[in-house]
Amino acid sequence: MAEIVVVEEDIDALSASVTKQASLVRRLKKDGCSSEEIASAIEELQKLKISVEELRKQQTSSSPPAFNRKVFDDLLLRKMFVVPSFEIHGGVKGLFDLGPPGCALKAAMIDIWRKHFVLYESMLEMECTNLTPECVLKASGHVDRFTDLMVRDVETGECFRGDKLLEDIIDQLLDSAEGQLLSHAERDEHRRIQRQADAYTAQELDALLVQYHAKAPSGQPYSASFPFNLMFQTSIGPEGTSVGYLRPETAQGLFVNFKRLLDYNAQRMPFAAAQIGMGFRNEIAPRSGLLRVREFCMAEIEHFVDPRDKTHVNFASIASKELVLFGREAQLGSGKTCTKSVGNAVKEGIVNNETLAYFMARTQLFMEKIGLDPTKLRFRQHLTTEMAHYACDCWDLEIHTSYGWVECVGHADRACYDLEVHSKATKTPMLAVQKLDQPRDVTMAKLKLDRKVLGHVFKQDQRTVAAALEALAEDWEDFDSHVAQNLEATGEAIVDGFRITKDMVTWTKTVKKFHEIKYTPSVIEPSFGMGRILYALLEHSFYQRDDDEQRTVMRFNPRVAPNKVAVLPISSGAEVNVIVDELAADLMDNDISTRVDKSTASLGRRYSRADEIGVPFAITVDFDTLKDNTVTLRDRDSTLQIRLPKVDVTGLIFAFVHDKMIWEKATKKYPIVKVEEESTNEGAAISQVGSSSTTVVEKSNRASFSRPAHPIL
Repeated sequence: MAEIVVVEEDIDALSASVTKQASLVRRLKKDGCSSEEIASAIEELQKLKISVEELRKQQTSSSPPAFNRKVFDDLLLRKMFVVPSFEIHGGVKGLFDLGPPGCALKAAMIDIWRKHFVLYESMLEMECTNLTPECVLKASGHVDRFTDLMVRDVETGECFRGDKLLEDIIDQLLDSAEGQLLSHAERDEHRRIQRQADAYTAQELDALLVQYHAKAPSGQPYSASFPFNLMFQTSIGPEGTSVGYLRPETAQGLFVNFKRLLDYNAQRMPFAAAQIGMGFRNEIAPRSGLLRVREFCMAEIEHFVDPRDKTHVNFASIASKELVLFGREAQLGSGKTCTKSVGNAVKEGIVNNETLAYFMARTQLFMEKIGLDPTKLRFRQHLTTEMAHYACDCWDLEIHTSYGWVECVGHADRACYDLEVHSKATKTPMLAVQKLDQPRDVTMAKLKLDRKVLGHVFKQDQRTVAAALEALAEDWEDFDSHVAQNLEATGEAIVDGFRITKDMVTWTKTVKKFHEIKYTPSVIEPSFGMGRILYALLEHSFYQRDDDEQRTVMRFNPRVAPNKVAVLPISSGAEVNVIVDELAADLMDNDISTRVDKSTASLGRRYSRADEIGVPFAITVDFDTLKDNTVTLRDRDSTLQIRLPKVDVTGLIFAFVHDKMIWEKATKKYPIVKVEEESTNEGAAISQVGSSSTTVVEKSNRASFSRPAHPIL
């Protein structure tokens, strides 16, 4: 890795020299210098360009092997991890079906998520409806603001998402021959613009698309960008008069149930609610497989907390956990990430509060638990222009895939916004109560409202105005600065957009003793895109064996593998198959997902089939099993095999799946089947250490497999 960094620095230095030399050539030509002088400068420029290309080749050769997306996509389709929906009818963009292994992988992921968060944190889980009335999403702001900027090809009418177009154009520029010659500083500036793509206004985005010479497929410039609401609208009921939407997120169902959840939790604060379910977004331009789709699984947590105290009771347990952080200052400056412990990130003010940081660390631990590559995870802080006006801090967990860095989990401190807007829209208090150890004296304003005047002036808004005044009156300093002083000085004051005059209200300053404090809770929200995490897990798990690129493998952690073990008979004999069926039944009785393959394909081919869907272990019932009740157990990644008593198999696999045992320890407990090359045989003989085994292992171009050492007569 250090060598690669040095090469990158050398490339940057030489690229800067190329730019400088090219500028010199242009100046010499402009000044009319001699042809010899110009030729000498051009020759030097060519040498510098050749040096840059050689260094780039060196960088490529020292880089990890490129991800083979063609083979990967073929595997996903062939093994039915993911298939296009309605394929025989031509399919629909942005809609996919999960096949048997994909469905099992997703179920295992969700099961671990539920245990890792809901059970471990004693969260309150709900399952809310997918259909949402317009009034709910109007209150939350989705009807007015849940939009992306869209542009059109003016000739064909085809639609594109503006910010993604900008990101793609910058990628194409940096990958081009022209881009390769840019200096480090120039490339960083393009990357800085790219990172802010979804934060630009319509006018800023239009200017940048012009600046980067963006052209539609027809060759014409794109239309001006305009907002497009991403929600699927429908009607509820046969009359068609009640407008509804397929929910764009699961969170609103939890917010509107806050009062009942608080009662269920015996009024205890803080607490968290969780929901796993489907979300729907009418994406402008679905692409990149499962990364941008129109129907997707979400897992969301709403942690309700006192806005004055965002500490977390379990923060100490994760304070030392290190995360890769990409703060907003780094995004707009150096473009470099930093690695910090969660405790230091909060102490230094990089992350706003303990609860937000706690969930970031727990998210990292979840990703590691299901088998994602920790070196391909980072937390990117939202830029100020990306965050909603009410948000305190937001961090996205991004996962690196062959498509680049992909946002997969959002962590947002949403303050009190969500409960306040639903409370205001429904006139329903969304309050929690803190009992005080000692009564507290609070200075407040005691109001006398002239409701006749209020009703005459504000009519149907009378109650809204009265409620706003009474809310301010609960704190004398707020009331005095916003209302009292203005009424005394000018005879009028503005409260929530309403003009209040002195004849509408009188007041006296008073002190009231409180035994409890009511407040609107803040919300810390981790929001998981399970489909994106599933895709990243598939990519991170995929590899091709070094000795044969045709042998593709899914390196799933046993916790999430669709099938934990394969059971394979060495022959189709009845005696062997009886043992296979007994083993499979015992494994499944212990909730271990088992794949039995009794096909007539070679054993090596069956091993390969299991590898392709990520089965971590394979049990082979061979002829020795009939003699001594032992079987071989093969590890997918090392392809090593051990021989063990049949009665030990289920317990050992169970231990592997639940992280109670690792393969290395198993190889010390049970004898390894060792390979001994035989010059007279194209295959390889295998024997157990300290025994005269009657089993050998043949190597084929697909895998290694066991067979009897001597012919069976």
